[in-house]
Amino acid sequence: MTDATAPTGAAIAPEITAEAQAHDHAHPDLRVWGLLTFLISESLMFGGFFAAYLMVRGAASHWPPEGTEVELLLPTINTIILVSSSFVIHLGDVAIKKNDVNGLRKWYIVTALMGAVFLAGQAYEYATLGYGLKTNIFANCFYLMTGFHGLHVFIGLVLILGVLWRSRRAGHYSDHKHTGVEMAEIYWHFVDIIWIILFALLYILTQFS
Repeated sequence: MTDATAPTGAAIAPEITAEAQAHDHAHPDLRVWGLLTFLISESLMFGGFFAAYLMVRGAASHWPPEGTEVELLLPTINTIILVSSSFVIHLGDVAIKKNDVNGLRKWYIVTALMGAVFLAGQAYEYATLGYGLKTNIFANCFYLMTGFHGLHVFIGLVLILGVLWRSRRAGHYSDHKHTGVEMAEIYWHFVDIIWIILFALLYILTQFS
């Protein structure tokens, strides 16, 4: 009896496994939905900053106030670097979906370097602007919004470095197991989109005031 039922059980096991895998794929990972919910809340916070800035700007007779002009060269370079990094990090996601862990590491390292360069450029800009947080309402808005965004870039770098650290473990990421990679990428795209809006509001539109 035991010998007769053993093959049947062995035959059923793969079917159960396949069914379980299909069940897993049919339901989205709630961790991703949690991240998306968090990003929506962050979007509302940035939206409040944008709305307040536009209201203050609309009420001002001259914008930006005297002595707080912004230059375009460095922020434009920074913008190109940060936006380009979104395409680079996506290459890492594409690589892991092909089971290419080395490709994942390579593109995530490049993304981390680009993010670090962006933060260094922002720090240099702060050091050379010639005005501070309390100079006037424009400077206050400028430092608050760009600084809060810079904090998000830093958090994104931590997530990317976390992916790189975990990728050291064999089999931690694969074509069927890459939720952490996708979450880091989604967060990084969010950071880039917010910066594009900030760049338009704080740098481009001020040139036409």
